[in-house]
Amino acid sequence: MPAHTIEIPWGGQTLPVVLPEGWELMGTLEPSPRAAVADAAAEAERALGEPIGSPRLRDLVKPGARIALVIDDGSRPTPVARLLPAVLAELQLGGATLDQILVVPALGVHRKMADDEVAQRLGGEWAAQLKWEHHDCDDPARLSSLGTTSRGTPVLINRSVAEADLIVSIGCIEPHIIASFGGGYKNLIPGVAGRATIAHNHALNCTPSTFNMVGQPIESNPMRQDLEEGARRLKAPVFIVNAVLNSSLQPVAVVAGDPIAAHRAGAKISASIYGVPVPAMADVLISGSHPMDQDLRQGVKALANTVRAVRPGGSMLTLVRADEGVGVFGLAEKGLPLKRNALKALTPLLLPLISKLKLKGVSEEEKFFLYFALQGMRRADLMLYAPTIPEKIHPNLPFVTFVPSPEAGIQRARQRFPGKARVLLAPHGGMTYPILPD
Repeated sequence: MPAHTIEIPWGGQTLPVVLPEGWELMGTLEPSPRAAVADAAAEAERALGEPIGSPRLRDLVKPGARIALVIDDGSRPTPVARLLPAVLAELQLGGATLDQILVVPALGVHRKMADDEVAQRLGGEWAAQLKWEHHDCDDPARLSSLGTTSRGTPVLINRSVAEADLIVSIGCIEPHIIASFGGGYKNLIPGVAGRATIAHNHALNCTPSTFNMVGQPIESNPMRQDLEEGARRLKAPVFIVNAVLNSSLQPVAVVAGDPIAAHRAGAKISASIYGVPVPAMADVLISGSHPMDQDLRQGVKALANTVRAVRPGGSMLTLVRADEGVGVFGLAEKGLPLKRNALKALTPLLLPLISKLKLKGVSEEEKFFLYFALQGMRRADLMLYAPTIPEKIHPNLPFVTFVPSPEAGIQRARQRFPGKARVLLAPHGGMTYPILPD
């Protein structure tokens, strides 16, 4: 086949990548086009009026109830400020006053949000009228113990949330590498959980059969099942309001109600947009980070979401825009004390130990990413084109090869496949995932 050029979304432009002569583009993982709703606030009102598996939110409000309003943090694309007015109106119709509501950002092990970031997420009108507290996963005085799950996870939850009479969670449902899909109870665990809870829960998927669960059935996901079991230990009713977004990060639907039933309905919509059947595994996979272009931490989702579409022994080139550079990514900042060849040799020994290792400055999420990265490195030659990432960071991530240009990545892949190669393309790899044939 003659050489031809493909275009990868790159900010407001596109990044051209030339496929060599003889390479066959056998498929493109494109999200299904879904138009955004005309009015996100109106869609939220509709969802609140038609709750799934739950009474209306207004009917869950009791006189004098303490209400915890959990919102996801700035690392998620949820349009919280556009959904919030309908939620507050529904609570007020149930008799709640704003001073009964405490906002708790679901930080998990992410960095603390600045007050102005919380205010912006809530919207100026409401930020001036609502009070909030910053969750701290490491402060035992601010955590309540709710026992232990059947899989051995200690359930430590933010005390204000655990002691509330009603919990409302605003988030979004998108494909997720560990949890199958985001949203639902995930805003509570890990969102407002203690570090020990998060560590044990994440470690459940550090196994060869569960390290890549993006888009996979929730019923077969130990980590997801565990966090849902743990969150169900809360005494108060939990009511979710979750948006499903298109590839432009605009809401196409809002689901509201029971954190299991409503979540499953939203996950079905998300899967119909972002799960893409592919004919077979590729020799070469090219994945772009769009729309997760904020930083390296978000951008590597393009690798994580799509890597199972490259065959063992293949090549994968991930193009990461990372507008803000590295971001809050402890693994990239701290690095590993091993070079690539040594890491490859030691990987079989390291994999069973990852969840137990004490790595200073590396969060539980990042330990899972380390496990994932080692498994990915064993599978294929992983290349990263990320021009905003300083060269001093490159040695800290030895499981990938940083390439100076897409062309250099293609040339490296061509050394492995000098003649014919079957290629898959994932222009929106930050959100799409492959569905492989049975």
